[in-house]
Formats: sequence, C-alpha cells, structure tokens
Amino acid sequence: MLKAFIAIIVVGLLGAMGYLATQRESGRVTEVRVDQVGTRSLVAEVSATGHIEPKTHADITTDVAGRIIELTVEEGQDVEEGDFLLQIDPALFRAAVQRAEAALAQARASHAQQDAAYQQAQRDADRMTALQAAGTDFVTDVEVEQAVTNADVQRRLLEAAEHQVEQAVASLAQERDRLGKTTIRAPMSGRITRLNVERGETAIVGTMNNPGTVLLTVADLSVMEAVIEVDETDVPDIVIGDSAFIEIDAFPNERFVGTVTEIGNSSIVPRNPSQTSAQAIDFEVKIELRAPPEGIRPDLSATADVITDTRNNVPSIPITALTLMDADEYEEIPNENVSALERPETMRDIEGVFVVEGDRVRFRPVEIGIAGESYFEVISGIEAGTTIVSGSFQAIRELEDGSRIRIDRTESEAADEGGGGSGGNGP
Repeated sequence: MLKAFIAIIVVGLLGAMGYLATQRESGRVTEVRVDQVGTRSLVAEVSATGHIEPKTHADITTDVAGRIIELTVEEGQDVEEGDFLLQIDPALFRAAVQRAEAALAQARASHAQQDAAYQQAQRDADRMTALQAAGTDFVTDVEVEQAVTNADVQRRLLEAAEHQVEQAVASLAQERDRLGKTTIRAPMSGRITRLNVERGETAIVGTMNNPGTVLLTVADLSVMEAVIEVDETDVPDIVIGDSAFIEIDAFPNERFVGTVTEIGNSSIVPRNPSQTSAQAIDFEVKIELRAPPEGIRPDLSATADVITDTRNNVPSIPITALTLMDADEYEEIPNENVSALERPETMRDIEGVFVVEGDRVRFRPVEIGIAGESYFEVISGIEAGTTIVSGSFQAIRELEDGSRIRIDRTESEAADEGGGGSGGNGP
C-alpha cells in the first residue's frame, strides 16, 4: 500500500513538472528588432585587392650573353622609341662576323672555280658529241659517253658550290644579327620603371629552366590599370565593361573610376591535384583607370569595388533578416495577396523572413535577387510595407514559425533612422 502511494506521488510530481515546463515554453518571448520592407536603390559589388601596373610595358632581356660595357640610362628616365639604352661587349661577335665574311669569300671563290670547270667539261662534251654526229673515226662511243658524264658531274658540283655560297650568306646574316643584338635600344616610348643591371655586369641569355636576365623595364605610364585577384565564386558575376571604383593606398581619401578590360580565363596559380580543397583559386581581373593621378607608379597596392549590377527603387530587406528553415519544419499557409514560391521537391532549406503578426511571427519564404551592401533585393514572396524581424542575429536563429516576440522599440527606431525607408544603398 505504501509503495503504491509513493508511485502515485512520483507520477504526480513528474506530471506537474512537465506541465510547468510546457507553460514556460508556451510563454517564452523573444525580444527582436523589426523593420519594414522598403524600396531602395541597390548596388551589387565584388571587392578584391591587387596592385597597379602599366597597361603597356616591355621587360627587356638579351638574346646574346656578354658583359655590359656601356649603360646610358637611369631608372625613372623617359626614353623615346629607338633610343640607345646599353651596349654588350661586341668583340666576340665582331670576330664571328669576320669569320663568316671570310667563309663567304671562300665559298664564292670555290663557286667561281667550279663554274669554270663545268664550262670546260660542257664544251668538251659538246665537241665529242659533234664529232660523233659527223661520223668520223676520231672519237669512240665510250669517249663521248665519258665526256657527257663528266659534264653532268661538273654541273652537279656547281650546284653544290652555289648552295655553299647560300649557306655562307645565311651564316654571315646570322652573325651580323647577333652582333646587332649587342646594342639594345628602346622598343617603345615610355619611362624606365625598373633597372636591374649596372655597367660591368654580365647579361645572361634565358633558357628553358632559366628565364635569363631582365635588364630593364620600359613602361607607358599614360595608361594604367589595377590588376586584382578575384575569388572563383565572384568571377562569374563580372563582365567586360563593368565599372569599378579603385582606392590606391598611396593616394588616401581618393577614389578613382575604372573599367574592366580583361578577365583571366585560368586561375593565377594552377590547381594542384595533390593539395586539399583548402587551396584558394583566384582569377586575375584588369581594370583600366580612366584618369590616373600624377605620380602614380607601378606596383602600388590597390583595392577595387567592381559594380556587377544595380537596381533602382526595388523592394528590399536587411541582410540580417534573411534566414533558412528546414523544409520539413515549414507548413505553408496560403496567402491570396502573395503568390507561393515554386520550390523543387528535393530542396531541404527554404530562404525566408519572419513576418510580424501581432505578438507572434510567421515564417514566409522569399525569393531574393542581388545583394547590396546591407540589403537584399526581394523578387517575390513579400510586399513592400510588410513588417519583418530584422534582428538580432541570435534572436532570428532562436525563432520558429509561430514564436511569440517582444519588439525592442529603441533598437528598431534607431535602425529605421540609420537605413530604413527608401534610402539608397549605392556608393
């Protein structure tokens, strides 16, 4: 009897505790900030960092190795196309030209000698053939055949001598070209932005595994561009012709306008199959500056904001208001004023916002468009003027469809004054 009485008391206590927990849960109130769906002008941007470089520049290397015996320019000096820059010691190359000239003279002499031998052999063959045709007994058929064969051989030797002359001419042209490359002139008009050698140093020719010596760089500083590294997820949003705003660290408090002129077709660093997915994949994007400032130099650090899309006076919601809900936890309530969104049956997460209805919230799916700095464009799912929960982030995470709320009026009014209504969102 005592055991039954104790069991009844325990069951009663457990039931009471469950009832109290249920009451506390049903009476739970979440403090939130609210905002209204307003119309704003939105600007979608892709931000990336990079550096400044000239649009046109030439890294000057050497095609012949040798010691630099004369250097007439300094870094920062302006040059015109064709100006003399430096001289590599030409002594060995002049000797090579002289050898090639001598070889050509010898080949021409051999050609002249062979031409005389051919002419003599041809005359002998013609004479033997004429005597045979006259029917005389002065020559035999064998002698005629030998004379004709000898003339043919001499003709072939003459052709070989002609080819030797051509070969000698080509060798001389090659050596003269190598000699000419010891004198380096400016390939374009511009400024010497980098000078890597001094008089007396040895210039090295590049090979397959050695890029060789970059003697100096000539750049046209009249047209400059920002070269930025854009993440692979943002590259599809950028197209040729997009406008951009560039900030250069060396010119604080100034913004420069540019236009996207080139988008890399392959990543800056090729993907390595042996590395994990943590490897960053970036693409190079070039932005031409419309009015570069005075004193701009290559390699200056820069940050660019590429304008990928704009919207004028469209419904928008704060970025903090958008949340996700599991499709299994959401039961859509028909609304005759707002068309239902079409969702694939395989979709597990639904994007939406919490709409304020009295002291409770209802989850409503929305379709969003571009993302501005602080707001998302709303394509469908909710109307302008609707009151929604805009924060805090932790509060939105705790909310469920039908949760009770208490509005933080102070925070909501401050948010309205800061960015609510129909204010712009562009730069």
